Order: sequence, then structure tokens, then C-alpha cells
Amino acid sequence: MDSQEFDVIVLGAGISGIAAAKFYLEVHPECRLTLLEKDTCLGGVWNSRRAYEGFWTQWTVGTAEFSDLPMPRPPENDVYYEFFKAKYTTLYLEDYVDRRTFAGQTLRSRIRFDSHVYKVTKAHEKWVVSFKGTTGDTHIIHATKLIVASGLTSRQYVPSLSGREKFDRPIIHQEDFGQSSILSSPDVQRVTVLGGGKSSADMVYASVKAGKKVSWIVRDTGTGPAFFVSPKGIGPYKNAFELGSIRVTSTLSPSFLVPESWWTRFLHETKLGRKIVEGIWTGANAEAMPPENIKHREKLLPHTSIFWQNGTGGLLNHADFWETITDSVEIYQSDLRELNAGLIRLENEEEIPTDVLLCGTGWLPALDFFDKDLLITLDLPHEIADEPVEYSEKWATLEKEADQKVIQKFPMLATPPAHYTKPQTLTPYRLYNGIASSRDDSIVFIGHVLVGNYFLVTEAQAIWATAYLDKQLTLPSIAERERRIALFTAWCRRRYLNNGENGNWMTFELIVYGDHLLHEVGLSSNRKGWFKDLFSPCMMRDMAGLRDEYMAKYGKDTAAFAASKPSLSI
Repeated sequence: MDSQEFDVIVLGAGISGIAAAKFYLEVHPECRLTLLEKDTCLGGVWNSRRAYEGFWTQWTVGTAEFSDLPMPRPPENDVYYEFFKAKYTTLYLEDYVDRRTFAGQTLRSRIRFDSHVYKVTKAHEKWVVSFKGTTGDTHIIHATKLIVASGLTSRQYVPSLSGREKFDRPIIHQEDFGQSSILSSPDVQRVTVLGGGKSSADMVYASVKAGKKVSWIVRDTGTGPAFFVSPKGIGPYKNAFELGSIRVTSTLSPSFLVPESWWTRFLHETKLGRKIVEGIWTGANAEAMPPENIKHREKLLPHTSIFWQNGTGGLLNHADFWETITDSVEIYQSDLRELNAGLIRLENEEEIPTDVLLCGTGWLPALDFFDKDLLITLDLPHEIADEPVEYSEKWATLEKEADQKVIQKFPMLATPPAHYTKPQTLTPYRLYNGIASSRDDSIVFIGHVLVGNYFLVTEAQAIWATAYLDKQLTLPSIAERERRIALFTAWCRRRYLNNGENGNWMTFELIVYGDHLLHEVGLSSNRKGWFKDLFSPCMMRDMAGLRDEYMAKYGKDTAAFAASKPSLSI
């Protein structure tokens, strides 16, 4: 067992970890920084192990890149309304870490692959990270600062399946679908997919295209089928992603993250404004519904409108998606009761013979390396039953007061539709700005919010986090931060219902969230003048000047400045 000392440890080498490490090193090129990645390759969701031919991005050319290196445009055959096959994001990330060098070391050379972190503690003002390497040997490393970029899609959730031991067939989570031989194996002819989300739909589509007989189980007691948005744009906007990447669109979401103005007050605080907003969202919802003329349409209808985002959703990457699904897939709307030898039995008594079960069943917070006490101390999701009474009472009081503010400010959120809410066993994230604990300023969390473009958001988070770790930010008091966290938590529950219970969901706040972080750091070079700011899509090239602006504002001697300020530590 070896032990090493670092200045900064980054957990995860996906988009979030790469963004965080890169910006911190730009400010501190001589610092001792390492990244621990549990997989054998970098990229997280977009790594080469998870890839398969039918896997496409939900972002577009010009938005799926870091601001300091444009991504080469993929071949036109692999581009659909500017969306493109995911393998090009993988290639871009692989190239990026080789091109970025600090103090003679590339980003890639700082990554320790196949490093399975199993314990993170803090002792004597240092973070202690324990992990197992490729051969199973144990390593312990220390650092004064910790960046947790393990993300939201690195720890599989597979529900408890009665009779699993009798099934005698592969059960494969969506994370492992790409590296499996399911699509090419002649021994697998019957494929069953469990889950109603976008990842499940992708696996269904890919399996049909591979010539398999496909069954799709969508629970009737959950959040229901995903919504699927057409990729097509409107007017000058090339695609749906561009429409969602303009600031004026953000004003249509009732949110405290949207800067208040006469326009937002009109939209959300007057009857006429709310009527206009509701009309726009009604039109958007109609566009996200399955076509009227397809078979089994009633089984594919989302249970709530796109406005509320109570379930999952995504963009259509294939012109023949609906035709393929409805003509070639048997769709079951029921809960799974039990498994038997090569057989799936549903609660409605139907039975499905199958050669494999693919689970598009989602993820758990990738925070299991913290023990119970540290989860509570850092305001991370933890078992509700474990929370001390004084903590529970404090947050209940703050969130009750905050909920009243949400209702008063945004009457649209006062009366949500009937909807499914998963029984909650964990507390929500309670991080300031979705990044920082109120109790320790030597740790940050990057990529632990759910948004539509991780490149834009993680780059903004990386800038904010660097300033925070260097004690360059003037922050509100801890009490005020907790009030703001409670306000966000209460708003999130009202705005995004079941998904909002996690306290980190902001699908339609992508742009304004990034703006908010950069505003707190005091940066503005990404802005383009009031008209373009409102109506021009936000592209990653807009952020290209932020690094130089940051260095001009804060200078390079940030380490000495940080050392002169007192620390907040557990």
C-alpha cells in the first residue's frame, strides 16, 4: 500500500472532471493535481466502453466542446439537424486531454485509470482518498483540496428483481450495453428492455435495427414513458437545441435563476402573462407527443406535460424512430412481477420469453465513498432516517418558508397536475449553487446538477469552483446560503415534481444557471450585447475569453491570497 501527497485530487475523468482539472491547472499550472477514474477509459457517459453505433448526442455541433478547442465537424452522414453520433464526442475528449499540457504534463498523464475509490475521509485538514488499482492493490493519497466530479451517471441503479437467481439470462444495465455483444450475438434473438426513458428507447431502437425481436416494458406506476422532442428548429434556429439555448427561452420557465425584469414579472406575475406562457408550453407539449397515427400510441403517452419534466425525455435522433418502434416492438404497460428461467412475468399476468433483459433504470448518486456522517456534514444526499433531528427540523422550517415564497412568486407552480412521486428515502442535495458545501470550503462538486449541456455548465462550474477554492469569492453568510439552498430546494420540488425531489434538476435553466455562476465570479466576456444575448444561441465559443478575463481580474498569485484567508473546515 503506497501513500502520496497532492494539492488537488479530482474524482472522475468525464466531461466534469476534465473541465475542472483543466481550468484549475490554467490558474495553478505548477500544482500537484491528479484525476482518479474508475473506468479504463475517459469520458464518463461518452467513453469508448459505453459507445455503440446507434448512440447519438443530445447536443449539437458548436455546443459539444470546450471553449478553448473547437470540435472538428463530423461527416455529414453522421449529423442530423446538427446533432451527431456520440463517438465524435468520445474522439474529441480523447484528443483534448492529449493536447492540454501544464508544467510538462498532459491532462491524460495525470489520470489514473481503473481506480475504484472506496473511501474518502478527512484528517488533519487533508482529504484522504482510498482506492483500489488495476490489480486490486490498495492506494491512499492525500490532498488539501478535493473536486468530486463523479457525476450523476456512474453508479448503476437496477431494481430488486424477484426470481433473479432463476432467470439464467444476462441482465445488462444501460451503462454496459455498448460493450456487450447483445446486438451481434446470434444466440440473442429476443430482447426485452425495462424502463420508459430515453436510454431505454435508444436500446429498443438499436436492438430492432440489429434484427432482434424486441419487447419493451414501461411501468404503469412510475413516471411513464419519456417525451421525445423533434430536432427541427423554427425560423432562424437550426434545431430544437438552439431554441433551448437562447436566453429569451429561459424566461418562459418560472425560476429564481432567471434575472428579474419587467418582462419576467409580466410573464409570471400577471394573469395575461401566465396565459401566454401556458399557451407556449401547451404548443411545445403537443410537439413532444407521439404522432396520432402510430400503433400503441396510448402506451407511449407521457403521464405529465413537458413543462413539468416529471419523467425523462430527449430529442429524436432518427427520422424513422416512431415507425421503427411501433411497427416492430411489443410494448407492455405493466410492472415487472418476477423472473423465471428465460421468462419475465408481469403484474398484469402477461409473460415475456426473452434471451436478455436490458435495464434502462437509471442511476444512484455516486457518493458511496463517503460514510454516513460525512454525507450529512457535507449536505449531500443521505438516508432520511439517519439525519439528526436538529438538522431535519432546521431544513423543514427553512423549506416551508421558502415554499411560500415560491408560490407567491410563481403562481403557476402552486397547483401541479396529478403525478407520480417516488417514495423518498434520501434527502436532496443541499449544496450552494449546486457546487459547495456550507461547512467545508476545501471541497467542491462538479457535474452534480442535471442540465442539458454539460460542456457549458461544467466549464462555468469549473471557473466558479476555482475561485471558491482560492477564496476569491465574497459569499453570503452561512445562514443566508442555507436560506438560498432551501429556496432552490423548494422551487425544484415545485418546478420539476418527482425529479425535483433530488434538489439538483434544472433542465430549462441551463443558460441562466451558467450566467449566474459567472456573474458571482464577476465575469461577463461571454455576453454579446442585449439583442444577441436574448436571441442568439449560446455557443461554447462565446466563453473563449473567460480564462483571460479571470486571470486579468484575479491574477496568478491566487495561492498566496487563499493562504491569507481563514478556512471553513469540518
